[in-house]
Amino acid sequence: MTEQYLPWLEAEIRKQKFGDSPQSLYEPIRYIMSLGGKRLRPLLTLMAYAMYEKDAKKIVKYAATVEAFHNFTLMHDDIMDKAPLRRGKVTVHEKWNVNTAILSGDVMLVRVYDQFLDLEGNLLKKVLTLFNACAAGVCEGQQWDMEFESKKTVTQEQYIDMVRLKTAVLLGFSLELGALLAGAPEADQKILRAFGVNIGIGFQLMDDLLDVYADKKKFGKQVGGDILANKKTFLLINALGLAKGRNKTELQHWLAAKKFSPAKKVAAVTALYDALGVRTLTEQRIQYFFEKGFSGLSELSVSAATGPLISFTRDLMGRKK
Repeated sequence: MTEQYLPWLEAEIRKQKFGDSPQSLYEPIRYIMSLGGKRLRPLLTLMAYAMYEKDAKKIVKYAATVEAFHNFTLMHDDIMDKAPLRRGKVTVHEKWNVNTAILSGDVMLVRVYDQFLDLEGNLLKKVLTLFNACAAGVCEGQQWDMEFESKKTVTQEQYIDMVRLKTAVLLGFSLELGALLAGAPEADQKILRAFGVNIGIGFQLMDDLLDVYADKKKFGKQVGGDILANKKTFLLINALGLAKGRNKTELQHWLAAKKFSPAKKVAAVTALYDALGVRTLTEQRIQYFFEKGFSGLSELSVSAATGPLISFTRDLMGRKK
């Protein structure tokens, strides 16, 4: 199914020019949209729609709009993170400049609203109400993520809630949008939204895990990057809560160190995670959120049509990069 949908999406993304002049405002948008990626969110929109209606191509425009919003958030996130690369290519603020990246992101969000405007009145209101709640949640999650950098103590519950807002609500909206556009029962829309939120949390925890334990040859970025940055991931939060005695002293040493060998720090902290059982705890939590998501799908009015969505999700669960 995704093999059919991806060419549709890429063709739609190439068609959407967003604007022409000044070129320096709109070219960064076309640039970031051309960098590819898994196109996970628009694929979820199309799959949700296809559970209820046959011709998913009818809503490719709106699925691509979800991808545009996602890339808007990435453009601004990269500025805040001072990230030099996105999907192996130079980030927008590095290729142009910070001010251009801010403005390009702003107009990109405006164009997202434009793409929805041809929906009929009541449907437009429903879509924009859901989208606005999602977009505000993403911003709230990003703010929490930044505040956690300087916060001494972050609980598991606070971290999961941040992930739910920053990452997972957009997956939930993507599925809910597809169901809404297909005229699915409201109960089904909510079930699909909950599924998206739960798997979104699972995927972020998986990213946390892969950052430490992925195969270096297959991983798309530096293994141990979160460790080097002292990023408060699910693994570090658990390690801080579990470490005692010598383990606690060593962990605090590496977190406070200003000068160190990157390889030695990654190896030492990873060894501490192993000793504290953090990897197993994270794997269990990932499984919890995925299974929580899957269990709800049986309540859909079209539960027999969930095969492609389940298969697609399980394929992503098995990824190593």
